[in-house]
Amino acid sequence: MSLEQVIGSMETSVSTEERYERGLALKSAGSYKAAIEQFEAAAENPGMRVKAYAQIGLCNQVIGRCEDAVWAFQKALACSKGSPKETVQILYVLGRTLELLGRVSETLEAYRWIRREDPGYRDVAARIEQLSLRRPAASGKVEQTEEQSWTGNLLKSLHGLLGTAE
Repeated sequence: MSLEQVIGSMETSVSTEERYERGLALKSAGSYKAAIEQFEAAAENPGMRVKAYAQIGLCNQVIGRCEDAVWAFQKALACSKGSPKETVQILYVLGRTLELLGRVSETLEAYRWIRREDPGYRDVAARIEQLSLRRPAASGKVEQTEEQSWTGNLLKSLHGLLGTAE
């Protein structure tokens, strides 16, 4: 048996929880791509998916892969059946990432949802105000992209899941 086969067989016996912990250690050490690999393996466990995808999003954001980060945060939200606090935390980092990408209407939608759930959460109120001032006046209806409508639909489903009014 070759060394690669031995290492490969050892890797398959590692639990998803251990993969997640390895991912955190690699992330702390600045090895974001290696951390993403560990978090992806951890996401195979349904109980770890939300945390693993959120961490994948954070790693991607740090290395400048913001579109991949958005996807990972959306995936975390789609898998989330957790507490409103967890949802708010993920929505905040999603909002920050969307803001970096200049996707103002989606960012505002995420931040407004957070404000309804937790009015004093971090700097959300100030961010909403700042983004609202920058937002160009709509002269007509703007077509939403598939990505934008996906985010909007996700937020609507979260309202239903958490029993909140829109």
